[in-house]
Amino acid sequence: METIKNLPKNRLGLGVSPALVLVDMINGFTDPDCPLGTSCPSVVAANIQLLDAFRAFSLPIFFTTVVYRSEQQAQVFRQKVPALNVLTPDSHWVQIDPALGRKTSEMLIEKQWASGFFKTQLDDHLRSLKVDSLVVTGLTTSGCVRATVVDGLQNDYRVVVAEEAVGDRNPEAHRANLFDLNAKYADVQSVSEILAYLPTLAKLA
Repeated sequence: METIKNLPKNRLGLGVSPALVLVDMINGFTDPDCPLGTSCPSVVAANIQLLDAFRAFSLPIFFTTVVYRSEQQAQVFRQKVPALNVLTPDSHWVQIDPALGRKTSEMLIEKQWASGFFKTQLDDHLRSLKVDSLVVTGLTTSGCVRATVVDGLQNDYRVVVAEEAVGDRNPEAHRANLFDLNAKYADVQSVSEILAYLPTLAKLA
């Protein structure tokens, strides 16, 4: 019988200047009527909890959405997943889920590929705010969340994945990716653990 070998790892947690990055919490992913979507009210509720806390502590908040403004953008990705073609600029599907109540002061990052970092200005905005760590939430765990988390690490941010605030169309893929992300790229923490940490930031600054 083959033995499963786990890599030694450190638990890093958040730093002293975290930001919240909500990956693709858009109608196209939260509404099951969209071919890309799934019913995930508990994920939406967990994101609202984190938004309320980050707003209360005046911490940076970023949303991402996927928008295709020309036929040339992300051609191979769209050939692989044709349902992405519904994400046009005038579509209801590219709008942030209204339950989250995005404020105009909270930056919206448009992307065309999986990662919130790839060919966007997200890293530049985070650097300008002296952010040192990220709480990443959103949809989907095995896709755009995973890509954003890995790129967060590769841009030298500590990354925490909020467990209840991410979701996937496939429960098995969700669990497997949380396990893998926690093993190598990030810390997976509960929303309550993150909420308990935020009030301590004033003492750490």
